[in-house]
Amino acid sequence: MKTVRYGFLAAVFGTALAASAPSQAAMELTFGMQDAQGDNVYQGVEAMNKKLEELSGGAMTMKLFPSSQLGDFKAMTAQVQAGELDLTVNGYPDMSYLIPELKLIGEPYVIRDYDHLLKAIASPYGQEMAKKFDENGVKVVDVWYFGTRQTTANKPIESMDDMKGLKLRVPNVDFLIDYASAVGATPSPVAFAEVYLALQTNQVDGEENPLPTIKSQKFYEVQTSIALTSHFVASKAVTVSKATWDKLSAEQQGWLVEAAKAGREVTNKLMADDEANLVAFFKEKGLTVTEPDLAPFRAAMKPYYEKLDEKFGAGAIEKITSVQ
Repeated sequence: MKTVRYGFLAAVFGTALAASAPSQAAMELTFGMQDAQGDNVYQGVEAMNKKLEELSGGAMTMKLFPSSQLGDFKAMTAQVQAGELDLTVNGYPDMSYLIPELKLIGEPYVIRDYDHLLKAIASPYGQEMAKKFDENGVKVVDVWYFGTRQTTANKPIESMDDMKGLKLRVPNVDFLIDYASAVGATPSPVAFAEVYLALQTNQVDGEENPLPTIKSQKFYEVQTSIALTSHFVASKAVTVSKATWDKLSAEQQGWLVEAAKAGREVTNKLMADDEANLVAFFKEKGLTVTEPDLAPFRAAMKPYYEKLDEKFGAGAIEKITSVQ
């Protein structure tokens, strides 16, 4: 994963650091997340909070609510929209239930890697999505790398045929439900906080997540295999309530964006380091790690791409896959 310059991301989100302005009264922002204390994203948010306090001279800080204390990602997004929660961090395309066009960037195997994702966000498509986020009361201030999603199961996945009939836990988002259906599994949405128990009790047979999440949530304790399906480049969008954003001065907005950059640098490095080492870790824990041929997986998605082209216009998927 390449390092992405801050200037590029500033252009993506249409925000530049403001010049010095008069000091503001102390402000504590609330930040909810599904991620647990110690997780890579949580560490990034901690770094963001530290940088925000530093930039503001202590005038702005964040109170963190990890581990889904405020609900799942949809509940926290609704709170951000309503101005009841200041910030959250969720998958960039996860608001496709509110912004259907996000399905285009969320469909498995559309995005090649994190750099491609950022370039797609900076493209005309991404600029249009930024407007739609704003219209839904949400401002995207940064996008962090969250790993590439792989598939775990209670049996080895040597080929796509082994996915047939597998009860696969996926988040309640259309594009990952599409993945499970396309490869022959039975999609089984389960709240993130309940996944471990669902695997342990065989409510579901498998799940799919980035390797760092599989480790941090200890899903490897209740699974026997990991298939490197690499079906989705996961991201975390740091979002702020539009109501909160509009109340901030230009200087405060600049602090928030710069702080998010500091958080991104921490989380992205942790994710990249973990992904480089975790296959060996899981093998040491006794899991079977397989590398199935991905050509059938990609081919299985084509009918779903065609449906999206029908819905959003011919060449809609191509506009994203062709971004260089």
